Amino acid sequence: MTSSLLPLARRSLVTIAATALLLPTGTLAAQPQSDSTGNVREISGLTDIAVARAECGPGPDSDPESGHQGDVPAADRDTGRSTLGYRCNMSQVGNYPGRGGGISSVSFDHCAYVGTFFPGNLLGPEQGVQVLDVSDPAAPVLTATLNEPAMLAGTWESLKVNETRKLLVGTGAPFLTGAGLLSVYDISDCAHPRLLNPGTGTSLNMPLAITAHEGGFSPDGNTYWSSGAAPGLVSAVDLTDPANPRVIWQNLPGLSMHGFGFSPDGNTMYLANNFGGLMVLDISAVQRRDPHPQVRQLANIAWTDGWGTQHNIPVTYRGTPYVFATDEAGSGGVKLFDVSDATNPRLRNTIKLEIDLPQNQDIAMASASGGSLFAYDAHYCAADRPTDPTALACSWTSSGIRVFDVRDPLDIREIAYYNPPARTGHNAELTNSPHALASIIGPPLLASPTVVQTILQGQFDMSEAAGPRTGMLAFGDLSSDWCFSAPEWRGNQLWTTCADNGFLALQLDSSVYVPPADQHSTMGS
Repeated sequence: MTSSLLPLARRSLVTIAATALLLPTGTLAAQPQSDSTGNVREISGLTDIAVARAECGPGPDSDPESGHQGDVPAADRDTGRSTLGYRCNMSQVGNYPGRGGGISSVSFDHCAYVGTFFPGNLLGPEQGVQVLDVSDPAAPVLTATLNEPAMLAGTWESLKVNETRKLLVGTGAPFLTGAGLLSVYDISDCAHPRLLNPGTGTSLNMPLAITAHEGGFSPDGNTYWSSGAAPGLVSAVDLTDPANPRVIWQNLPGLSMHGFGFSPDGNTMYLANNFGGLMVLDISAVQRRDPHPQVRQLANIAWTDGWGTQHNIPVTYRGTPYVFATDEAGSGGVKLFDVSDATNPRLRNTIKLEIDLPQNQDIAMASASGGSLFAYDAHYCAADRPTDPTALACSWTSSGIRVFDVRDPLDIREIAYYNPPARTGHNAELTNSPHALASIIGPPLLASPTVVQTILQGQFDMSEAAGPRTGMLAFGDLSSDWCFSAPEWRGNQLWTTCADNGFLALQLDSSVYVPPADQHSTMGS
């Protein structure tokens, strides 16, 4: 590194460290333990164990990563190698790039619904949520565009489907949190959704009393839950009559709340805390439609290994209920909790890539700098079935789509990944990509808490971190993609979207994954 670059790079590291003072930090430890009792608990420390690497087979389905598991090395970014992408036992079948994939998209039957990001989605030719017919995964076709106010305002992480009732719902969140907008669609004909609530929630003159950022359905589809990131107001919206959505419960469980997962009977909510944590709530009174429902907190767990907890996926192993909890910032990865005692969830395992480990945070900083706010973090995951899942597929910011063998919850290993080609230099045309829009900021500021923890513990080597990319304080180069949306299981295929590449249909090699007969993509809400 030249002497002229050194001050700029160190200034970037100082900026990241200063940002971390505003965010939660903790002490360094090995695999965190959670053997204390009580319904409020903290798990401290950083997990320093990565899952076993995927063994990449020969042939066109494999063009493996060149560095640490999950990393897009600085050299690959700077030479343009990352524009070819990386793949291991997984390949692309089809793609609909559009102008970017928003944050969270969803699918139903043979269709996909591409989420919107405000205000960029208003600059493209198809404004609003794009409806794709994916009958032929190799050639997705645009069939409709949903342009109600909630769809134009940016659906963030609220666009969800309930298969039982064949409903699609999205809320409007233009600036991290929105308010008042929610639209409900009948997707019996999935390629041509039909608006059901032209009044409350859709008409600008008839706002619904909710805040919006994240959302999800109860299992029976009669309740749509909406949460705002700032403030963390959580609202239960009754959709028994989808033409007339109404709020039946509302409260502020914490300062900033995120996504959810629900027990199969809909009586228990596993609520994600944006500051890094899991809250377990008894929502049976809402599920029963009691006249004045009371929601009871059963447990509240916080942790220092990762933050921005995104959502929770309830599954069972041999009859015992578990929850996969994903952290979208701070290299927390995916945690697995035994929730057989809802008042005392117990941490059983953590899924991390090598690039997420504390001893590799300096390398992560060197490569992720110039790529904007996120470094390498999990976002949304989906199990391939709710009972005794065999595989978990996760979107992993900058690391692509990662697939894990989870048949044994205590011995998880990676079996495949697909990190799509970077769209380096295409910032201006990707108006619906949050990555392109956020790239006016260069450093991965959301990694700050973990960086500070590793600095304090003497595991962060400044000379490893302070490379040429570390001085890129603004106008990132899109040298990796941001994959945010849940990869949804379709036999040996996964349907998903990434911020820069848009909709992707991906194929898993049959040598590493055989779909169970009762496969049913499960993402929690």
